[in-house]
Amino acid sequence: MAVDLARDLVPDGLWKIAAPLIPPFRPRPQGGGTVPVADRKVFTAVVYVLTSGCAWRYLPPTFGTSPATAHRRFAAWTRAGLWRRLHRAVLDELGARGALDWTSAIIDAASVRAKRGSLTGPNPVDRGKKGSKLHVLSEAQGILLAVAVSGANVHDSQAFKPLLLGLPAIRSRRGPRRRRPVKVRADKAYYSAEHLAWLRSQGLIPRIARPGIESGERLGRHRWKIERSIAWLFGYRRLTVRYERKGSHFLAFLGLAAALTCYKKLAKLTT
Repeated sequence: MAVDLARDLVPDGLWKIAAPLIPPFRPRPQGGGTVPVADRKVFTAVVYVLTSGCAWRYLPPTFGTSPATAHRRFAAWTRAGLWRRLHRAVLDELGARGALDWTSAIIDAASVRAKRGSLTGPNPVDRGKKGSKLHVLSEAQGILLAVAVSGANVHDSQAFKPLLLGLPAIRSRRGPRRRRPVKVRADKAYYSAEHLAWLRSQGLIPRIARPGIESGERLGRHRWKIERSIAWLFGYRRLTVRYERKGSHFLAFLGLAAALTCYKKLAKLTT
């Protein structure tokens, strides 16, 4: 049963992409210590924590690694940028199969409660309780291309340019890598003359709802796709309430969730 659970959490196809990206184990210069736990076991344990939402100390022993080892390796991999590189590697596989729709990009955000830590702030729509905000950008069909985290009191529009500038150069079925959509769609929170001018200067067509003019029904014809993607992210229970003291660790879980969500799309294409 443990083997089946591990394969469900980390299929062979996902591990084939992730394994080359994991930093190699470095023994202590003074020697000694314990035998290192296999990377796949630790990776599977991290995915389990993200999926189940359990605390590190409650990590089941069936994964073959101690909670302390799993958390320590997770922190080291986070510092090495593993989760961002994994997300990009999965996107490269999707792009090489022509599965990304660059006709538009969609931006949105969602807030979660936070118990503590950096990148938090009073949530203006939750009675000022401490929270964090997830900022996401997807292509036209809702496949997540970039993610970010801020305090809940940070206005959505402040993540607008960083998300677009943070788009990675992704492989295409033919031709050079691509990082530029045709249009950019967003709701009224992102509307400003500055954003419109900046998009046009970048050669992008703005499709941002104008306050008091655009109807919610018209906007919803496109935004439901990224709202569905955010719902998929919240299917990973570690993201529904933030317990991480370090903002970088919460962003790491968000990046891993984005990579897993994209991999599910890839798995459907390869079956």
